[in-house]
Amino acid sequence: MKLPASAADFPKGLFHSHFRPAWWLRNPHAQTLFSTFFRRPPQVVRERETVALPDGDFLDLDWHWPRDWQSAQPLVLIVHGLSGSSESHYVLGLQAALSARGWGSAALNCRGASRPNNLPRAYHAGASDDLRAVLAHMHQRFPAAPRALVGYSLGGNMTIKLLGENAGAAPVFAGVAVSAPLLLPLCADRMDQGVSQIYRRHFIGTLVAHWEEKMRHLERAGNPEAARRVQERLLRGPFRSFWHFDNELVAPLHGFDDVHDYYRRSSSRQFLRHIEVPTLVIHSRDDPLMSPGVLPETAELAASVHFELCRQGGHVGFIEGGSPRDPRYYLERRIPDFLQAQLGA
Repeated sequence: MKLPASAADFPKGLFHSHFRPAWWLRNPHAQTLFSTFFRRPPQVVRERETVALPDGDFLDLDWHWPRDWQSAQPLVLIVHGLSGSSESHYVLGLQAALSARGWGSAALNCRGASRPNNLPRAYHAGASDDLRAVLAHMHQRFPAAPRALVGYSLGGNMTIKLLGENAGAAPVFAGVAVSAPLLLPLCADRMDQGVSQIYRRHFIGTLVAHWEEKMRHLERAGNPEAARRVQERLLRGPFRSFWHFDNELVAPLHGFDDVHDYYRRSSSRQFLRHIEVPTLVIHSRDDPLMSPGVLPETAELAASVHFELCRQGGHVGFIEGGSPRDPRYYLERRIPDFLQAQLGA
């Protein structure tokens, strides 16, 4: 078993990663898409719990317990990315990796990700209130367990926002954000360029299908007014950019004035300077969903932030070796190492 890393193994501030992509996956799109098409995620036995939220809505958690887990051992809340769920390969992979160290985990399904939720709102880049509610629920259920938070992509943005908003009162001992869209306007622009448009079409198509399913659910549940609000927004399509989609659907249904207000208030880069718990941010320069302009200056990072910048790695890729039949997943080593080091420190 690998010995725990020490906190000193994770320099603070902005530093260049030792990650090296597999020789057969040096292209950013290959790194991004390999697991989606070719990975067989580990089989993880989970227990689903429906958590009631303060506004009367709900979301689903999928718990995984290693053998002989005790209530004072660490727990990690894992948050998926845009159009993902607790079934995403990177979520299942991390749950298995944490379990191998004796840590329990809860994979969050953001509102509407596992099944249609009961309010017009869904999840979005700034939905840190839902993470706060779930962490409070975890504390109530297991008050002796140290808690950590890991978010991928859009979930990473929510993670950074939560940690920065709560500063010294953050409800976790450490956090990790992977491939977070730190500046939403620049990411929306990038998705309108070149090959990235393929990702945009996939994401928006998937999201529109979720919203249409939500509209039908609201009608069946006897809430025609909420269904009508969603339908009115869907009729503003077809959505040919995230600027359009977020302005016509996401912003008005989540209390923002418009897309500019949504992006301004929800972009997580502004919260990096306020974080007071140890936080690892992993980012790749060749991420095909965002431009280098999202990267912060060193002066924008709080003293507790470890910003690991990889030259390659794609978007939530970071496959580091092995062979196409037996690849190695860097994040499933690096994230548990970091969390264990911070808990020990």
